[in-house]
Amino acid sequence: MEFPTALAGIDVHPWSSINHAYGSADDLPGLLRTFAEGGEDAEAALEELYGSIVHQGTVYAASVDAAPYLARIAASGRQTLDALRLLGYLAASEDECDVEPGAVRAAVTAQLPLLITLLADEDPAVRQAAGWTVGHTRDTRTALPAVRARLGAEIEPTVRAELLTAYGRLDRPAAVAEACALLGPDTPAPLRLAAVFAVLVAGEPWLAAHRDAVLGLLPARETARSGHADEHRDPLHTIVGTLLERNTDTDRESALDLLDTALSDERPEVRAEALWAADRACTLSRSAPGRLIPAIAPLAAEWAAAQLLGKIGPAAAEAAPLLTELAVQPDDEAADQALAALVLVAPHAAAPLLARSLGRRPRAMQCAAGSHAPADAPFPFDPELFAAVRARLAAKALEPAEGCKECGCSTTEDHNDTAGLVHLLRQWGSQAVEALPELCAVLPRFPYAATAITAVAVGIGPEQREKAALALRAGARKLFVARALHELTGETGPLFAAAEAALATGARDTAESARALACLGPAAAHLAGALRTALERTIDCDTTPEVETDLALALALWRITGEADEVVPVLASVFDRSEGRQWFHWTAARAAREIGVLGPAGRPLTARLQALLDDPGKAPSAVLGLLAVADPAGLDRARLAEAALHSAETCADLKNACDALRALGAAALTPEQQDRLAALVTTDRRLVGSWFDHAMIREDERLRAALASVLDRVG
Repeated sequence: MEFPTALAGIDVHPWSSINHAYGSADDLPGLLRTFAEGGEDAEAALEELYGSIVHQGTVYAASVDAAPYLARIAASGRQTLDALRLLGYLAASEDECDVEPGAVRAAVTAQLPLLITLLADEDPAVRQAAGWTVGHTRDTRTALPAVRARLGAEIEPTVRAELLTAYGRLDRPAAVAEACALLGPDTPAPLRLAAVFAVLVAGEPWLAAHRDAVLGLLPARETARSGHADEHRDPLHTIVGTLLERNTDTDRESALDLLDTALSDERPEVRAEALWAADRACTLSRSAPGRLIPAIAPLAAEWAAAQLLGKIGPAAAEAAPLLTELAVQPDDEAADQALAALVLVAPHAAAPLLARSLGRRPRAMQCAAGSHAPADAPFPFDPELFAAVRARLAAKALEPAEGCKECGCSTTEDHNDTAGLVHLLRQWGSQAVEALPELCAVLPRFPYAATAITAVAVGIGPEQREKAALALRAGARKLFVARALHELTGETGPLFAAAEAALATGARDTAESARALACLGPAAAHLAGALRTALERTIDCDTTPEVETDLALALALWRITGEADEVVPVLASVFDRSEGRQWFHWTAARAAREIGVLGPAGRPLTARLQALLDDPGKAPSAVLGLLAVADPAGLDRARLAEAALHSAETCADLKNACDALRALGAAALTPEQQDRLAALVTTDRRLVGSWFDHAMIREDERLRAALASVLDRVG
């Protein structure tokens, strides 16, 4: 096809009448032309095309209209590879926005007469890209015979591999039959890897031949990079994950046996791939850590192994001696890596080592008292570490402030270090009372220290209490310092002043101010007017922070005034404004749970709570809300139990599902539901799949224990 023909009609096409990810598609003619011409701006135009018509995998009405032009550009010989890849992503997408289901794939399929000619292009890279794109059309009438014929004629291994993968998308049984003859060591590596995936994706039983083929391909990442299939880019990781997701004893054993062998390989690059795959196995399978720890522990000197041992936590205790040896080596970075893992695996052994290197082990400190620290397991008190923390805090109080010269706020690194020290003292509570002078000294530069002052000051004498109170009063303009002062002494004046100032200025912490006043109840009655004024503020854009602020304000008014007539309409508006809006999902769920404080006064909201029961992500919170506010005689407890259990089974909101099931009690569960609950507790498949990566294993174990406690009560 001649290049001018490729763009024929592009300027008269009604682009402005259709949309892509960023609105009107009237910018597409310019982007397509710039891309097709291949000048210095072509790459930027291609990036914008990806962002517009296949934005993070989502396709739009404009994607349909762009497909013919992209196919013609590819066929014209201009930007052929990039045009084919973009078309392939369009055809592969299952995430469609404001377009008829299947319309984008159909638009690419309609271009097959142009695309299949490229299967015989003289350039192997073009043939390979064409095979990848044609396969994603899932078309059996035109694409299948073309791919089958080309697979029989192709001699280039990487192209044959791509064609075999495409064949699997078009005719899975035939592709499996083809693949079974290609698993031997004489088959070129790219084709052998494609054969393994053809069998795996088809769900065929995993045999010794498949195991041997994979082990013979390791390390396989470099081989996989020669293909276009993104899901195959990390082969061992994908193979192990696919086998474990089948959730059968046989497939699980196959996956873990494969990892056991690969982890013992003498080649570092093979072990690196195996450790990455082992990480995947441990986050999918509850039995994987126990099986793999003996193979992982000896590799603790490798970063990926140390990190994985830390994720597994105390169950990896057999690795503690080696981690201890590594944590005292002279290389600060390597020692920090090992100590970070030891903190999570054997915290009592790690504490004295952390004390001797405080300030030089940021990763370890993060695991002991930072973002990676277990929320349900405070770091153990250790006298040597306590002394080191006090000394370091005292030094910080004397240091000149680094960072912003105008406001004196600390640098991020210094802030994080100080936060970790303070958090340790806060966790230790009264055991750390001797650190009160250091906390008071650092408070002016680090107001967060107020939270630790109240924690360690439990049971101190009047003289020490007054010294701590003086330090807090000096910084009580800040809301959380004023709250700490109230907690320590009962003084309400500074807390009222700080909260009122935030409400009057419309500061970002309006919601936090409302929550602080709510804790005071009727004692804050003189600020009810300020809360009402905040509710009447002008909102330019109804964002989730704005809706959550209204939720906090309404609940504060209820705690202070007890006047349901003015509070219930605000809470009803929170549900109404959240309905059908994707980013308001957790706002609605939070509201459903928190309105339980209204008790029977919240009964007018019953219908809104019941409407959330069909959404697994909101159902547990709705159950908790209904149990608190609805008329018990009108509650269908069987429906509530089913909604909470279904949420747990789909892992939509596992934490609140545990709480809801506990609140419902044993009497609400039928024998069939009890069996399903038992299956959640005993299954090898982890329930937590969307958490902070470092905490997924730990959180799954915690929530499994919570579900088991519900089951124990049933028993």
